Amino acid sequence: MSDDLLVRVEGLSRRYGEQRVVDDLSFNLAKGQILGFLGPNGAGKSTALRMLAGVLAPDAGRIVIDGHDLLDEPRRAKQAIGYLPERPPLYQELTVDEQLQYSARLHGLGRAAARSGVARVKERCGLTGVGKRLNANLSKGYQQRVGIAQAILHDPPAIFLDEPTVGLDPLQVQEIRTLIGELKADHGVILSTHLLVEVQATCTDVHIIKAGRSVYASPLALLEQHRASGCLRVGLRAPPPPAALRQLAGVERVEELGQGRFRLHHAPEVILHRAVLEQSRARNWDLWELVPERADLERIFVELMLAERSVE
Repeated sequence: MSDDLLVRVEGLSRRYGEQRVVDDLSFNLAKGQILGFLGPNGAGKSTALRMLAGVLAPDAGRIVIDGHDLLDEPRRAKQAIGYLPERPPLYQELTVDEQLQYSARLHGLGRAAARSGVARVKERCGLTGVGKRLNANLSKGYQQRVGIAQAILHDPPAIFLDEPTVGLDPLQVQEIRTLIGELKADHGVILSTHLLVEVQATCTDVHIIKAGRSVYASPLALLEQHRASGCLRVGLRAPPPPAALRQLAGVERVEELGQGRFRLHHAPEVILHRAVLEQSRARNWDLWELVPERADLERIFVELMLAERSVE
């Protein structure tokens, strides 16, 4: 593996009985990436993360973490992993300091390394003021912070986070997103979520899965380039029948939005607004709105889910 490539997954599969929960999943994770595992509930995201973390055996496929095969070299591969399940594994009767010190011992850190590591992650995760508080008395947001602190305590190159902001209030969500964003400087992060906004706000890349299968993968920075504007939203005070709009050159589909507004679907290379302006003037449609719509992640996600459903 290259210096920046941290995780390589090839053909990962897992069944529960007759149901294939993860189906031939392949992807890479590099340092500096925050890869959003995006999919509806039940898509297989948590199962995939559990296999990546080495707590669930795959039926097929290969996982290589920081150059170590998870099957052949499980100890060395797991040393390169930080894993936060959806419910942070905290002992409620321990204080934050006790929890982190215990985690440091589990990771095999010596006394000096444990002391410096705990101090480092407490500062990084905003826990310096709550070290003496019991985990049971922490808010959910702070419990998530402790969970992330445990995951990065041994400074692993690869970090896996399963739904890290579920159940948090808006301020806590923003704080956790900021923390995750800071991690990419020194780590590669996989973030599992069913929330589109989470991927858009936090991730550098997206991997959409449904029924355990990969249906779309792209860096978010390239999303707009790959998905050029394919819709034109128009508002007309004297609208014609939709059939008249469908006759415009390049229009593939007309979607009625109500109150004289329409979404005209067209091929990305078609320059449709000129035809709409000309026809509106010629036929007195009284145009009042003309807005190109670029396909965002939400529309891509919905289209992929509907397309997948149509062939199931």
